[in-house]
Amino acid sequence: MRRGLVAVTVLAAVTAVACGGGSGPQVVVGGTPPPTPYSGPLDVPTRMLDEDTPQALRAVSGAAGRALECDGEIYHGGGPDGWSRRDGGDTPEDGLRLYFDLFDPEVPRHGYRVEHRTADRVLYSFDVAGRTKVAVVVARDQEERPGWGPETDASCDPAELPADFANSQWYEIWTDEKGARQPVAQIHTSAGAEHCGWQSARFLALGRGADGRTYVRDPEGVLEPGMLTAPYDGDARMPADAHDTGYRHEDWQLWLTDDRATAYVRTPDGVEAWPSAKDGVGCM
Repeated sequence: MRRGLVAVTVLAAVTAVACGGGSGPQVVVGGTPPPTPYSGPLDVPTRMLDEDTPQALRAVSGAAGRALECDGEIYHGGGPDGWSRRDGGDTPEDGLRLYFDLFDPEVPRHGYRVEHRTADRVLYSFDVAGRTKVAVVVARDQEERPGWGPETDASCDPAELPADFANSQWYEIWTDEKGARQPVAQIHTSAGAEHCGWQSARFLALGRGADGRTYVRDPEGVLEPGMLTAPYDGDARMPADAHDTGYRHEDWQLWLTDDRATAYVRTPDGVEAWPSAKDGVGCM
């Protein structure tokens, strides 16, 4: 499944904190900024490209994309969609809270620091081990939009975010055989949509763009047969030409053949064959 097609449900308690209620973690905190804070311009022109690539995400996210310090590729980038005349806040922190309210982003909602400030813009960063993994630029008094609001935003892959946050989201993060967390953009699993009655199914997204494939574990047959290239087999034989990819999730191991038509998942109980999903699989 492409990211962004699955709505993220945020815990009510976290939402209350982000909106300034309660006594939990603060949206903006003090403390030491990153060792190499972003010092470039905050008013960076943005471009919307008709493609789903890291280059396109950087182009649309302006200064926020430039401020990231990802280990891998940028995962998300958002441009100046703006806010309405009635939304603008009185302070930069109000503008950051408005970002959470307007866009419901798949990022932590507390623990941000001021990384860079100009007269009419502030860059907020969420840092992991002293490196910026989420960046949000808020601006003041844009055309027909008085007050403070979000201008651009960007984030690294969820696998680079704290585990306690990432493990609470809709995706399941895989590792390599040494236990290193792998990018969600490269591999992840997720449960099927509850409103479609697909909760018992599991979707494995592997790769991105034209090379990406989605495989399906469907032990209860909740998907229509025409949605898959073959039936799911929970008691399969590992093909002689299959190879171990090194990808792991708990006690699952992912094996593939060269044609990648089927994902073979080795479990403590045997081998499962997850067929490929046909293009456009989804439910309303």
